[in-house]
Amino acid sequence: MPICSDGGIVYDYHITLALAMGCDFCMLGRYFARFDESPTNKVMINGNYMKEYWGEGSARARNWQRYDLGGEAKLSFEEGVDSYVPYAGSLRDNVALTLNKVRSTMCNCGALSIPELQKKARLTLVSSVSIVEGGAHDVVLKDDMHLMK
Repeated sequence: MPICSDGGIVYDYHITLALAMGCDFCMLGRYFARFDESPTNKVMINGNYMKEYWGEGSARARNWQRYDLGGEAKLSFEEGVDSYVPYAGSLRDNVALTLNKVRSTMCNCGALSIPELQKKARLTLVSSVSIVEGGAHDVVLKDDMHLMK
């Protein structure tokens, strides 16, 4: 039986994690909502551009044509959110990058296919200190030099 990762995927690495944990396919509404091509508004919130997003099970998405149960029965729950996601530019500029990141992680696991990734991948809980130590530290990145002027 196919397994779907349904909800919560925003960034590239979320897709790879979901695949590594055994899903066969991913729902990517929140991922795609970040791009120019999504039909929602781009807004500035606390100095950052965001895009509007609402989950399929949210009150905003529900309507009788999509969820009518017929007769007296009414849909009486809400399981999605009405929120914002970080703006990410154009879809064209990002999809190829996302796929390359998934392929790169697969390569790091020694996997040439998704089933092989699911067998070989190992998820490890790490501390925030190890994340800092694993990245660039004790240097000033060239991209940050404009902040020092």
